[in-house]
Amino acid sequence: MSGTLQSPDFTADLELALRLADAADAQTLPRFEAGDLTVSLKPDRSHVTDADLAAERSVRELLRAERPDDGILGEEYGTEGDTHRQWIIDPIDGTANFLRGVPLWGTMISLAIDGVARVGVVSMPALGRRWWAAPGLGAWTSDARASRPIRVSSVDTLDEASVSFQSIAQWDDAGHLDALVALSRRVWRDRAYGDVYAYMLLAEGRIDMVAEFDVKEYDIAAAFAIVAEAGGRTTAFDGAATLDSRSALATNGVIHDAFLAFFDGRADASAGDAAAGRDG
Repeated sequence: MSGTLQSPDFTADLELALRLADAADAQTLPRFEAGDLTVSLKPDRSHVTDADLAAERSVRELLRAERPDDGILGEEYGTEGDTHRQWIIDPIDGTANFLRGVPLWGTMISLAIDGVARVGVVSMPALGRRWWAAPGLGAWTSDARASRPIRVSSVDTLDEASVSFQSIAQWDDAGHLDALVALSRRVWRDRAYGDVYAYMLLAEGRIDMVAEFDVKEYDIAAAFAIVAEAGGRTTAFDGAATLDSRSALATNGVIHDAFLAFFDGRADASAGDAAAGRDG
């Protein structure tokens, strides 16, 4: 025997994740633009619909039947079970879009091993699009025509980068509005594509960076898995490779360190300005 350690085979997990997405689609798409959609406010003042709840219930039921020893973390029904192997679910990412009839919403399903997103599926049925990835199996997308592999871009400077910053309010609430303005002046193009779709554009090489604040594990896990397998890099704004930070930075990998250095410099400058203001 050579003694070489073999990497885990995620084929069965990815196949299950795709079936979980099918189950969610069966709940969400028929309710999109439905006239009798039930909507309520959660304690954080965000909206939840009957489609969100039904989709997450369907995914949880299938997981309990097929992976009873795995844990589950979902946006609507919280955490249950083990966290070593944990399925992370956002039944509808982009609920505000869903409510307004904007088709840029999707279901996000990920399997995290010890806090690292390894398997990811993003399904956007209103667009007829889906993306999926797992270690050793590549990153893929499909539409009405065919399935094809995807890869991040090779843009190598911030000056040439196309960036999605997601939300001005997020940056402002985090105390980094000045950094966002400076970033918009630095890069080639800045837009707020929003929600999970921006990460999929990154994974396909159509944009080069996504940066946002005020995120939770279920907002980013599936996207992080897909971006990583497509050749990109994902961290928090402090450079930590974690899902439980409140910030998310995903890039093509080439410009990642350049942005971290840029952001650190802006944050230091902002802290200095604030201190000077207090001293005065």
